[in-house]
Amino acid sequence: MPRQLHHPDLKDTTLAQVLSALGDPVRLRIIAVLADRGEHPREDFDLGVGPSTVSHHMKTLREAGLTYHRLEGTRCFVSLREDALQRFPAVVGSVLQAVEAAEEAEEAEAPAPAS
Repeated sequence: MPRQLHHPDLKDTTLAQVLSALGDPVRLRIIAVLADRGEHPREDFDLGVGPSTVSHHMKTLREAGLTYHRLEGTRCFVSLREDALQRFPAVVGSVLQAVEAAEEAEEAEAPAPAS
């Protein structure tokens, strides 16, 4: 039987858990990738940390009820939980907007490529 990951019932998830999960720069970068509301394989997350650290951050987001992880063979696909967006719309929506704004600012500040 394939391994199943635990996804908490959102009625048991607190605002404090969500805020704590979102309070790390690596986890914010994960949320930035997921902001397109698509499903992403772990290879889509270039976080500059080791595999065990990525696993730790992914688990923290999943246990806070923010992400859904789907196993397919040896691969793991991650997406935002739409029900989490509905339970904490102001918090998650604000964080997604802030992450997108920060990325746009970084792109605007990046030096232009040499011709």
